[in-house]
Amino acid sequence: MLTGISVERWIDIELPKVQNPRVDLLGESADGALIHLELQSSNNAEMPLRMAEYALGVYRLFGKFPRQLVLYVGERALRMSPTLSGPSFSFSYELIDLRAMDGEPLLASEQVGDNVIAILTCLRDRRAAIHEIVCKIAGMEGSQRESALRQLVILSGLRGLEEVIEGEIKNMPILNDIMDHKVLGREFKRGLDQGLQQGELKLVRKLIKERFGAIPAWADQRLSNYSAAELETLGVRLLHANTLEELLTLQ
Repeated sequence: MLTGISVERWIDIELPKVQNPRVDLLGESADGALIHLELQSSNNAEMPLRMAEYALGVYRLFGKFPRQLVLYVGERALRMSPTLSGPSFSFSYELIDLRAMDGEPLLASEQVGDNVIAILTCLRDRRAAIHEIVCKIAGMEGSQRESALRQLVILSGLRGLEEVIEGEIKNMPILNDIMDHKVLGREFKRGLDQGLQQGELKLVRKLIKERFGAIPAWADQRLSNYSAAELETLGVRLLHANTLEELLTLQ
């Protein structure tokens, strides 16, 4: 009578509880409005569900819903959905692709943090922008310079700009010892490794599509976890594997 359908069975299940969810940034305006920002570097099909859970968690704490924005900073094309809906239920959040955002205002800012973030956006001349940012960082003092340079090195890995950054650093006498720095050298190497892995991953994905067609989600997830060296080996195995399953189970 209530639903208009016949229930075949009742499911005895305890709903999962999210443990200690932590949002990236939660701010409050002068008039008390809440703003929630999340940074996302990969396409996550469960992002709408996560954002809905965050919204409810914030509401439980503050008694009001926040305005929610997800800033996508990844390299691959944006494919996430900003909505979640079902019978008598609808939820949405704002989804912004930083690659399509005009970065010139950030580059013109007097704040180095804004300048560094600009490399993730759409710029007229990315190489010239990087040169300008590195010059500005070189003129900073001690710990501030190291902090800004660390941020630049880390974010460069999201856009495959490691070699450009390295070239600019080597041209700056005050920065050219970065690889010998205990912290920055490690961060730069990590960023370089990530760039190499992304390059190999892009090539292997293309080769697999040519050989076996569209890549299923399970295979794509497994490929994303391989190192640059493992992906290079996988490229050679493509010459002998007869199926995608065989390729990804070869030892």
